[in-house]
Amino acid sequence: MTSRITPFAAAVAVALTAPLLTVSPAVAEHGHGPGAGHGHRAEPLVFAHRGASGYRPEHTLAAYQLAIDLGADYIEPDLVSTKDGVLVARHENEISGTTDVADHPEFADRRTTRTIDGRAVTGWFTEDFTLAELKTLRAKERLPQVRPENTAYDGQYEIPTLTEVLCLVQRAERRTGREIGVAPETKHPSYFDSIGLSMEEPLVRTLDRFGLDSKRSDVAIQSFEVGNLRELDRMTRVPLVQLVDALGGPADQAGTTYAAMVTPGGLRTVSRYADWLGAHKDWVLPRDPATGATGAASAVVGDAHRAGLKVVVWTIRNENQFMATNYRTGTDPNADGDVQAELRDFLEAGVDGVFADHPDAAVEAVERWED
Repeated sequence: MTSRITPFAAAVAVALTAPLLTVSPAVAEHGHGPGAGHGHRAEPLVFAHRGASGYRPEHTLAAYQLAIDLGADYIEPDLVSTKDGVLVARHENEISGTTDVADHPEFADRRTTRTIDGRAVTGWFTEDFTLAELKTLRAKERLPQVRPENTAYDGQYEIPTLTEVLCLVQRAERRTGREIGVAPETKHPSYFDSIGLSMEEPLVRTLDRFGLDSKRSDVAIQSFEVGNLRELDRMTRVPLVQLVDALGGPADQAGTTYAAMVTPGGLRTVSRYADWLGAHKDWVLPRDPATGATGAASAVVGDAHRAGLKVVVWTIRNENQFMATNYRTGTDPNADGDVQAELRDFLEAGVDGVFADHPDAAVEAVERWED
């Protein structure tokens, strides 16, 4: 990657070191202005994956704020439910890897084993805690071996509610004068349905309370499942994103594979209830099984566009271990690879958006690509 210091890079350096309630003007210029509407933008969108999770512990208000400061178009809160039915932002409902719950002796007896999407998982689960109890916990870095610098922030931040995330976005929009999107992902919705904690109703109610209930709202609700997206399609007018993993299939659709969903016929079916395809990046730039390198782009983006779907790929991460071999630099799996080359190739493949752990890298790539 080039080492020249661009105005954007200088602005990013300011954002990374400045207090979290300030926004560098140079960075804030990225994105659309008030009233433009994401659905009418030609340039690819940058989705901050769990916030600026490359720089702060994921799914914290600090990570979301920094993502906004770095120019992301959307921030992404993964949503799970508390015992008392409040939607909170966590990567999974099992929270031992993202909080200090194991250090709380008063919750030792909450450790248990649950079957989630057909798999036995042991730990502590949000559905066994009230919101008040979860608020006594503090977030920690989920990948400390990969991002040891992020551990400096362990213990500083609470688990935020969806309401707190939307309040943060509203404050940032007033402060910056630009629209900031929110892409909530419903995690394990059929599981939560099975234990009487349906996610769709509280999600729609909360969005409605913030006036985010129209087709032009800066909201994109995501799910790896199908049933809840079909239900949401009847409940709300906001755009919906069908996520597809590289392997397997939706937990609520026995016999259906993600591979079948990205065929032309499968994509036409998806387009009946969703507006976006959220594709694992290997569907767009497949890797050679022998070398691990990407080659020519697949037909998925073009097929999705013909079906009326936009395409966002996940997840772009700066570290070598998360990249195809042709983008890696050196042999250290935790060192940065050539993320600009990877992003450029996905933009050239025609994607409409990218999820990125380091949103500043994606913003820079979009601006370079547009030039």
